[in-house]
Amino acid sequence: MHQIRLSSKMKPLKSRGVSFIFLFLHQILMIMGRSRRNKPFYEQVTISDIGAEGKAIARVNEKVVFTTHAIPGDVVDLQVTKKRKSYEEARVVRVHQESADRVAAFCAYFGVCGGCKWQFLPYEKQLFYKQKQVGDQLKRLGKIELPELNPILGSAEDTFYRNKLEFSFSNNRWLTSEELGSDKVPQTMNVLGFHIPRMFDKIIDIEKCWLQPDPSNEIRNFIRAYAQENKLEFFDIKNQQGFLRNMIIRTTSTGETMLIVAFFQEDVEKREGLLDAIIGRFPNLTSLMYVINSKGNDTITDQEVILYKGRDHIFEEMEGLRFKIGPKSFYQTNSEQAYELYKVARDFAGLTGDEVVYDLYTGTGTIANFVASKAKKVVGIEYVPEAIDDAKINSEINQIANTNFFAGDMKAVLNEAFIAENGRPDVIITDPPRAGMHEDVVKTILNVAPQKVVYVSCNPASQARDLAMMDENYRVEQIQPVDMFPHTHHVENVVLLVRR
Repeated sequence: MHQIRLSSKMKPLKSRGVSFIFLFLHQILMIMGRSRRNKPFYEQVTISDIGAEGKAIARVNEKVVFTTHAIPGDVVDLQVTKKRKSYEEARVVRVHQESADRVAAFCAYFGVCGGCKWQFLPYEKQLFYKQKQVGDQLKRLGKIELPELNPILGSAEDTFYRNKLEFSFSNNRWLTSEELGSDKVPQTMNVLGFHIPRMFDKIIDIEKCWLQPDPSNEIRNFIRAYAQENKLEFFDIKNQQGFLRNMIIRTTSTGETMLIVAFFQEDVEKREGLLDAIIGRFPNLTSLMYVINSKGNDTITDQEVILYKGRDHIFEEMEGLRFKIGPKSFYQTNSEQAYELYKVARDFAGLTGDEVVYDLYTGTGTIANFVASKAKKVVGIEYVPEAIDDAKINSEINQIANTNFFAGDMKAVLNEAFIAENGRPDVIITDPPRAGMHEDVVKTILNVAPQKVVYVSCNPASQARDLAMMDENYRVEQIQPVDMFPHTHHVENVVLLVRR
């Protein structure tokens, strides 16, 4: 459903003599009319499958039509929004018959905030389609011989599983369908919540999010209420002005919590008033930090993050190992499933204690330190210097002496001189970003010729492309999908390659 934002410049609707609902229905109809112009409209189409990126699939007149907010078995009307030679994209206009598999969504913001898009699909079905997605992409894009996939490892918790969330302040409230259908004008346009998909300046207010455990919801709701009561200025994203900009909450399975509040501009009295109020309400916060960020985007990686109370880090634990997490540190956002993922990688590596292991895209060295006790030596490489600093600290904290970490561009660092100095790897573990490995990195791996390569991926499509480049020298021996993000289409996949 289209959502219409109430302009901050609009006068109260009653004073204009125009009913609230009439005005917005008129705008909705105008938008729908424009979108239908010269594009097909399909009635009572049955959704038949789910494909890449979680898109629902229908077939109309021998053409594939992709849509969202639907599952196999739904019978729907579709308005085409984009036409291509081999396929079309459409939005669901009406649901005539719901699939027998459909379940009720548990979140009040389902379909609006953009997160947890598969809530209406039972979890066992989510796992089925994620496994199918991995198999289809490896076969279709990789075009290589593959073994049977191991059954996907589901998450023990399908709610409150994330350890990190970011929320944004805005003075331009995004109105929900319920608000549009009401005669009541919102009391305030100030919100604290999530961005609407594909709309950088539109934020929906969030009262309860099902993604992060306590005290995440309590902290966010307290800060919003304090800011409203004390008339703190919420951020104007379009005009780049205001006081409260965004906030990040990080939690750990050990019960530690880090809160980072980002202000657009400094106001010592207001800032200290808010931070002191947070301390008074949440005295057990492990870390309270803040940043003054007046640049054009919300990222804090290039900003000074200042400690206000507590430690400048929190700790996560895994198999007796402790991992230090700072305000800018990367750590897998599902701690419990990260443990399952790393166990798979370690098992696939089959270490005996005599191997030299290279951990490519090591990040903060989580995998490197996790497998170090089973290896002779582990060498981690990562392009972010701050992450390498964290990796070294994590080795020191856990008294791990057989790891070495290096910062730099992977394709530049990983050369013959580096290998001669650090030893030729018996096993390479690689966990690249969504884009996969650079072609030069793949070529280097082929030249180094380790006995095994363990490829951890968050994107089976780019993983399939890389596996195809390695197929002449390596065969795929095992495939293990792992679900890190319930109620989304995202899936991790671990592949074991063995030299031919």
